[in-house]
Amino acid sequence: AEQAVQLLRPARKGEHERPGAHLFKPLRQVIESINETFKGQLDLERHRGRTPGGVVVRVMQRILALTAAIWHNDATGQQVLRSLTAYDH
Repeated sequence: AEQAVQLLRPARKGEHERPGAHLFKPLRQVIESINETFKGQLDLERHRGRTPGGVVVRVMQRILALTAAIWHNDATGQQVLRSLTAYDH
């Protein structure tokens, strides 16, 4: 069955502002922040994986480690630090 699905996208030149346009700037900031965390804190650009599967495993290990550390601190009522260097001891 056909459904009325409307994709969110920025308005082109000469178009009226589209619904949901106010969501793009904050969403982009969140995405950029996550990307910077991944590149900086998790050192994803130096993963040392030799095969595509190895790269995926090493990257996922680092993401899972950071996620687990954030979850643990949140669950135990400690300050939530979004940096693996805080847990490196």
